[in-house]
Amino acid sequence: MKIAVIYRSKYGATKQYAEWIAEKLNADLFEYGTVKPSDFKDYDLIIYGGGLYAGGISGVKLITKKPNKNLIVFTTGITSAETINNSELINRNIPSDMQSNIKLFYLRGSLECKKLNTTHKIMISMLKKFMLDKKSQSELTADDKAMLESYSHKVDFCDKQNITPLIEYVKTIV
Repeated sequence: MKIAVIYRSKYGATKQYAEWIAEKLNADLFEYGTVKPSDFKDYDLIIYGGGLYAGGISGVKLITKKPNKNLIVFTTGITSAETINNSELINRNIPSDMQSNIKLFYLRGSLECKKLNTTHKIMISMLKKFMLDKKSQSELTADDKAMLESYSHKVDFCDKQNITPLIEYVKTIV
């Protein structure tokens, strides 16, 4: 089976996961912006990875323009996997006629606030000011604490083991 892994990464976590997945599956690796949908017509399986920003999967439209029959999407973010609703993410990011053909995986990434672009810094600052700063220490969740910690240094949850469910799923369809 010929596999392509395509990724769009702004801060590095999605790229790291894409590299690990491509290596494990002996797949071709492509960065978003260097390819177009027609480049994938000869692939049996497309795996697309994009960061998760305010519920949107970065760059996912690349693979929904000319869909491949076998498609896997992974997304990365700072939130713990237990708080992510995959069905909701699929509904928000994938056209309804494609949803039954897509398997989605969430892989916990990393965050370093000082390296964010201006838009993302503003979003995080608003989250901190209007939500996190209003909570008492006892009300803060583990995700809240990780977000606050990212203001002073990088918080990194990237782990090669996180790709195991995705790799195991691929093995069931090859």
